[in-house]
Amino acid sequence: MTSPSQAPFRVGVLGAGMISTIWYGYLPDLHKVRDAVTVVGIANRTLAKAQAVAETYGIEHAVASLDELLALDVEAVVNLLPGPDHFEASMRILESGRHLVTEKPITSTIAEADELLALAEARGLHIVTAPADMLADEWARARDLVARGAIGKVAFARVQSSHAGAAGLSWPVDPSQFYQEGVGALLDLAVYGLTRATGVLGPARRVMAMSGITVPERVARGGPFDGMRIPVSAPDNNLVLLDFGDATFAVIDGTFNVVASRAPEMELYGLEGSMIVNPADKTAPPVEIYRLNAAPGVAGWIRPQEYQIFPTGSNRFAELKRGVLIEHLAQCVRTGTRPVASGAHARHVLELMLAAQQSARDGVAVDVTSTF
Repeated sequence: MTSPSQAPFRVGVLGAGMISTIWYGYLPDLHKVRDAVTVVGIANRTLAKAQAVAETYGIEHAVASLDELLALDVEAVVNLLPGPDHFEASMRILESGRHLVTEKPITSTIAEADELLALAEARGLHIVTAPADMLADEWARARDLVARGAIGKVAFARVQSSHAGAAGLSWPVDPSQFYQEGVGALLDLAVYGLTRATGVLGPARRVMAMSGITVPERVARGGPFDGMRIPVSAPDNNLVLLDFGDATFAVIDGTFNVVASRAPEMELYGLEGSMIVNPADKTAPPVEIYRLNAAPGVAGWIRPQEYQIFPTGSNRFAELKRGVLIEHLAQCVRTGTRPVASGAHARHVLELMLAAQQSARDGVAVDVTSTF
């Protein structure tokens, strides 16, 4: 949060589509931090849409282009364009001297990601990237517990990162884009599991994957596009195996074929116990641990709780949804701290996804070299 002497962090938003306004998007809960962040303007190529969103959320300026947005007095821009358009817009934002929040994936190629990171470093700018999962209390706690040896050496993990896909979820906008080259289930969904796995266990060193198209055509169910027939050109079914070194592995699913699941979002198996991270919508505790030696001669499940004389506050991810990335950037800029949801982490996850595509195509294990 800003101190009373600091003016709110001024941001512009590029894109007035679903991800900016849906209940778990960037704008709906941002009013909760109006003392720390103010949205100065929003840009959308259809100006009327930008104007409607601006009126709903009390945004002063609605414009039709990135150029017009950059002409405003903003310290940062939130890039919510479709994935293939991220790089060009992000480069222009950084070149203008503004900090950047970008939706996933950070870019389409490693070379593009390297350009962004190099430019940000040269200009002294921050890049914060979706997904925001590692800002959530449960994932930060899982990372901390593993680092502190709560379950001993981790042997392997399973990470659930799938749903039924836009065609199966009464999607409010055209769902066909998710099934085409340039998007697909790997870039759209596996990115979450890969971010969580590496966020908890650290950078991976090698990737193997299997990918395929489950059916050549999908039919949208429910919503305004009910009955739309969608040709599928990108793999909609992906399993990714990560090697972290020292015989520590993780398997991540990224598919449009999970119509329902009661599985934990992550299961970790260590030599001294097991850990599960549960979905936020379950009644189970967010994090549970099975300890072999919870007490001498006693093993069992426990819910990790820290003794806090002075509670540290609320779960910002739960309160702000994707808007937490904007607050996170504001805090990093104001305090000079390094982002958790960093461009370097996003670059590593991108390398893993591209390596998974290569592995599935060529039937080989692919080494990765990046870290974060």
